[in-house]
Amino acid sequence: METYDPNKSTTEVRQASPRKMNARVLVTSLIGVVVLFAIIYTIYTLTQSNPT
Repeated sequence: METYDPNKSTTEVRQASPRKMNARVLVTSLIGVVVLFAIIYTIYTLTQSNPT
């Protein structure tokens, strides 16, 4: 894959990567946020005392 091509137009230069790196970062970040909230929720529920 050639990284520089003087014959490309400005629209072609701005096109997304065919390797879909943006989607990988987005999915990885989303999974990380969900796991983080699950851990926080678990710690919060385990530290609460039982109502009497």
